[in-house]
Amino acid sequence: MVDGRTRLFVRQILTSPGSIGAIFPSSGVLAERMIQCAELQADSVVAEYGPGTGAFTEHIVKALAPGQIFFAIEVNEKFAAALRGRFPGLRLHLECASRVEDCCHREGVDRLDRVISGLPWAIFPDDLQDRILDAMIRVMPPGGVFVTFAYLQGLMLPAGRRFRRNLKRRFSSVETSDVIWLNLPPAVVYRCVR
Repeated sequence: MVDGRTRLFVRQILTSPGSIGAIFPSSGVLAERMIQCAELQADSVVAEYGPGTGAFTEHIVKALAPGQIFFAIEVNEKFAAALRGRFPGLRLHLECASRVEDCCHREGVDRLDRVISGLPWAIFPDDLQDRILDAMIRVMPPGGVFVTFAYLQGLMLPAGRRFRRNLKRRFSSVETSDVIWLNLPPAVVYRCVR
């Protein structure tokens, strides 16, 4: 049986195919690996880019320390409405992640120590990738961690190779996890340290 989040996800793929980079919501196994790689600490300021239907959000919220600063940035209005219903206390900004500095200002923070991203990087044009990554770098201190994922089949495509080069230009360390086979499609996690 298909739940409401999956139905919403499929509807958004059908109505906005150029803005959704997946064919299914991310698995709990992938979400757990993302949180593990982020190494959330009680004093870290955390943001999630592109929470979609909340596959990672659910795991992030469980991993946060009481009172820890966390907010999400989602550009899709339907996903944002669903997230607000599912996570009533979630600090959510209906924005493009390239405007993260404005979001930080509204949150009263001057840095992001951890960014966990579900954004579909491989479908973004070069200039959008650059704008989002550069904006994040401006608010991430040395030692900050950025965690995202890529689908296995896309790693060798031009867009996948371009994204990896973009990461290596901006971060002092870029590690790639083992393949997470229990995700559809299989994926790897990038852990990037500023």
